[in-house]
Amino acid sequence: MLTKRIIPCLDVTEGRVVKGTSFTNLRDAGDPVELASFYYKEGADELVFLDIGATPEGRDTMVHVVEKVARQVFVPLCVGGGLRSLEDMRRMLQAGADKVSVNTAAVQDPHMLKQGSDIFGSQCIVLAVDAKRSALSGKPGWEVCTHGGRQPTGINALDWIKTAVGLGAGEILLTSWDADGHRAGYDNELNRRVNELVSVPVIASGGAGSLEHLYEAVTKGKADAVLAASIFHYNEFSITEVKEYFARKGIPVRM
Repeated sequence: MLTKRIIPCLDVTEGRVVKGTSFTNLRDAGDPVELASFYYKEGADELVFLDIGATPEGRDTMVHVVEKVARQVFVPLCVGGGLRSLEDMRRMLQAGADKVSVNTAAVQDPHMLKQGSDIFGSQCIVLAVDAKRSALSGKPGWEVCTHGGRQPTGINALDWIKTAVGLGAGEILLTSWDADGHRAGYDNELNRRVNELVSVPVIASGGAGSLEHLYEAVTKGKADAVLAASIFHYNEFSITEVKEYFARKGIPVRM
């Protein structure tokens, strides 16, 4: 049985890790290199590094920070934010990332998913989706948001994810815009719907506030991995505590 992954997320802007609510009201959470090293030593299965200011500010992801993190962390490192081309992907992978995450650029040019998959392998291409509950075509659903969650697109998230996987996306980083930062639990209806829709791994993101929330994401939401930020950054729970809790509940994890 495949183990469930526990993934700390480092949202970075202006060289610092930050955390907010529904992508706004950001507050400082520490140095990205120091936090990444700490989480690696704690037993993180993977790290996600998102330069959340890169796309809205129209600049590139901070390569030097990725290089520093990669020198200290020896678990898979996924990097996203501000990646707009195959060359951007190549630069991040050469800097030490194992995977690259794309959101806005993929919506603007879906073909880059196929190109990236063909060149680097689908295991390197992560589709990040910021999904907001919305009535599309008169029916309840989820709408894709881009530019760090700031810009609604009118695109049905489930349709987009299915298309993206068909083009070569090898994993889905699925963030609920509505739940993000509210610490009231993940949108497990969304997580479950996406997991049942595609055959690639789904990482649940947005809403972790307790150990039970993480557990529900992999049971009710059927997620393959859980991503969290605040509960780790502010020392409310450790990665060890999460894994021990999962083990007691019968969820397979890498101890």
